[in-house]
Amino acid sequence: MPELEMHEQLERKIPYAPLTLVVHPSAAALGAKVDSYLASFRKADHNIAKNDPAFAEYVKDSYLMDIPCVRFGTGEGKAVMSDSARGKDIYLLIDVCNYSLTYQMNGFTNHCSPDDHFQDLKRMITAINGKARRLTVIMPFLYEGRQHKRSGRESLDAALMFKELADMGISNFITFDAHDPRIQNVAPLTDFDNFTPPYQFLRSLMRVESDLILDKDHITVISPDEGALDRAVYFASVIGADTGMFYKRRDYSRIENGKNPIVAHEFLGSDIAGKDVIVIDDMISSGGSMLDTARQLKEMHAKRVFICCTFGLFTDGFDAFDQAYEKGWFDRVITTNLTYQQPELLARPYYAQADMSKFLASIIDFINHDASVSNVTTPTNKMNEILKKYNSREDTLAFTSI
Repeated sequence: MPELEMHEQLERKIPYAPLTLVVHPSAAALGAKVDSYLASFRKADHNIAKNDPAFAEYVKDSYLMDIPCVRFGTGEGKAVMSDSARGKDIYLLIDVCNYSLTYQMNGFTNHCSPDDHFQDLKRMITAINGKARRLTVIMPFLYEGRQHKRSGRESLDAALMFKELADMGISNFITFDAHDPRIQNVAPLTDFDNFTPPYQFLRSLMRVESDLILDKDHITVISPDEGALDRAVYFASVIGADTGMFYKRRDYSRIENGKNPIVAHEFLGSDIAGKDVIVIDDMISSGGSMLDTARQLKEMHAKRVFICCTFGLFTDGFDAFDQAYEKGWFDRVITTNLTYQQPELLARPYYAQADMSKFLASIIDFINHDASVSNVTTPTNKMNEILKKYNSREDTLAFTSI
């Protein structure tokens, strides 16, 4: 469905309550862009009953409300409301992976961990104190999402997190590319939405690569493991490409860094010699597994390797990626801006960003109007539309922005 037509639907719906966006400092850059898009969306709505109380505070220059989280010298903290939350439809955005934020504790400077950010989130919900009409938590990277199942005597942190937030009274929970969205089963009456960015990946790839031929004969979509296969199959089916997969063979007799080490990556798929390859996954953590996959693809005579991951964490820095790029193991890395991005990453010649701010703003706008988000979250038609333009090389300016 065209974007203009989607937003025209909203003009026929009454907002659930006045929209308010609360952005934790960890997501400040993303939150500012989302807020700007929300303001532009609503200023473009021409059929608003401006004197209708149902549309109070509908058109504003900004929907941000500040709830600062301050720290005492001991490292303890508190959240402080700057304005009333009564009757608001509040969307609380937080990035639990932003390690760049610091706080002082007993004279030492500590970097904020995901645990610190999650504690701040609960503080802000407590400060709102049930006064909001509805509260939605937007946590792009699912806190403890990698600890989603129990395979021994271990904790179930992701499920515990969601159950705790549900018990605190949130109505909706929004995340992206969750490692395992089945944690929603611990609180089945709390709305849990898990979105993915295939459209933004495709658009970013088209923007930075002008000579792609997106068909079965020239491109293959690869999953680096069995867990990412669904993403790869969907992406390949939309662009009409072939699919392949790597199987991670692990040594289950020992544990390193909390997991069984990978012995080898075994490829399952057709011949990729001379083809461009798109590798789809949810995250780059240290990147070792992804770089090994890229190396093997080049050794199998892939023409170019494009790595597309929702979250670019780069926990071991960029040296390994710099060296792999110089060796020609990959040609492009694309990640979203849903988590903190180091300035050094943005300056890398091989990096391109998939901007998710407009997509996230549209999700918030539709939920605030109690409209179906399927109009926003089913990108197949939009992907087919830009594929047609790109393959015919029409309207090249359409790919300069997202």
